[in-house]
Amino acid sequence: MNFPILSIITFLPFVSAVIMLLMPANRKNEVRGVALATAVVDLLLAGWLYLQYLLGDMTGYQFIETYNWLPALGISLKFGVDGMSAPLVLLTGIVMFTGVLISWGDFDEEHHLSAGIQDRPREFFAFLFLLAGGVFGVFVSLDLFMLFFFYEIAVFPMYLLIAIWGWVKTREYAAMKLTLYLFIGSVIALVGALVMYWTQFQNTGVLSFDMIQMESAGFSASFQYAWFLPVFFGFAVLGGIWPFHNWSPDGHVAAPTAVSMFHAGVLMKLGAFAALRVGVMLLPQGAKDWAWLVMTFAAVAVVYGAYIAFVQPDLKYMIGFSSVSHMGLVMLGVSTLNHDGLLGAGIQMFSHGIMTALFFAITGMIYDRTHTRQIPELGGMAKIMPFATIGFIIGGLVSMGMPGFSGFVAEFPIFMGVWGSQWLVAVIASISIIITAAYIMRNIRQVFFSPLPEKLAEHHITDVTVLDKIAITTLCLLMIGIGMFPSMMVPMIEKGVENILRLLGGA
Repeated sequence: MNFPILSIITFLPFVSAVIMLLMPANRKNEVRGVALATAVVDLLLAGWLYLQYLLGDMTGYQFIETYNWLPALGISLKFGVDGMSAPLVLLTGIVMFTGVLISWGDFDEEHHLSAGIQDRPREFFAFLFLLAGGVFGVFVSLDLFMLFFFYEIAVFPMYLLIAIWGWVKTREYAAMKLTLYLFIGSVIALVGALVMYWTQFQNTGVLSFDMIQMESAGFSASFQYAWFLPVFFGFAVLGGIWPFHNWSPDGHVAAPTAVSMFHAGVLMKLGAFAALRVGVMLLPQGAKDWAWLVMTFAAVAVVYGAYIAFVQPDLKYMIGFSSVSHMGLVMLGVSTLNHDGLLGAGIQMFSHGIMTALFFAITGMIYDRTHTRQIPELGGMAKIMPFATIGFIIGGLVSMGMPGFSGFVAEFPIFMGVWGSQWLVAVIASISIIITAAYIMRNIRQVFFSPLPEKLAEHHITDVTVLDKIAITTLCLLMIGIGMFPSMMVPMIEKGVENILRLLGGA
């Protein structure tokens, strides 16, 4: 097949960003139109790619494209997807599409706005699409140099998006904290990657960043033991693993709504995916040696994140710490290095991405209309925003891991995998299920079903817009669809897991 679908998916947001920056600043609706058109095209291409992979033989990397860039240094633009990365490409397309809808802004002038971007939407969407292009690039890169290149592109716009359009009280602090954490992590991982590149050259005589070649580079057990931790944790910082998670809730809270959706829905998956792709798959013996440490940190993140979310009075902080807990489950699944754990981790990355995008979208809608995120100051939203209420409840059921929703399909195999590896860790981590149910149900009752406070009754609070409803419906249908029909995703991720297990020595 000669159609360069992965190149188009990856580079379309970059091209769109340049076009938007060249447009006149006062043509706000035209800019929004370009953003929406780009998001729709990328979503349709990502959906088509997903279906083609699902209906094909699903073995190995597919849709491979190779463009030699710097052959002397072994750097090529090599793209391809497997069962682990194809769902994440689709996830990015979905979050990109719904993020544009949520940020539209002027759609319903008679009834105020959706959680939109009024200030310089041209620059906002351009930076958001630079971020999206970087994310797509990481998920499809099979060249280690290009993976790093796209990884840095994905991290860089976050600073500007938060520092310029974020919550005034904390945006500069949160943007700088996030950027420092992520750049320090990526520099540490980059040092490890360059050592791997050089060692492969010494072992094979070939200068190449090709990760498929690196899988058989013959790294010694002592080399893997020494370099697994810098590589894995360098990337896992972006995955929000404890104790390097501290940047994440502050970043979530300060970011504008669409950026929070990208941050929790996609960027944290970027860290977990890169840690798995580069750390575990290229250094499998090192992964086995250090799995106990990853499991320990992940278990702490799961329980600690849930408990801190439980005591938060701010709705956005609650979701931010909930993300630390749920991403801890991804890392917990990865640390088992067995079939069930890795399968659950793959599904959890997709499920959690959709769920947090929904949570942050609805929180943004509430904040834009009430100008508060303090849970005790909110109430009565079910009467005013019935559609958003249903969406938040569905997201809550996914978060709690209820059967019939994508959260259950993800969490059940993770806990099975952890039980098979270390039963005591599974018991400790399962405490988070009870805490999660407690804070989700308590906050649904307070925000949506308690009486409307007098302070809010004085405002003319309106329902969400049509575009908001489209975004909520899209995200909810996906979580219900995967929960009811796991075969939409499970067989594909299983094929990706088989490849990882092969590299681990057929565990």
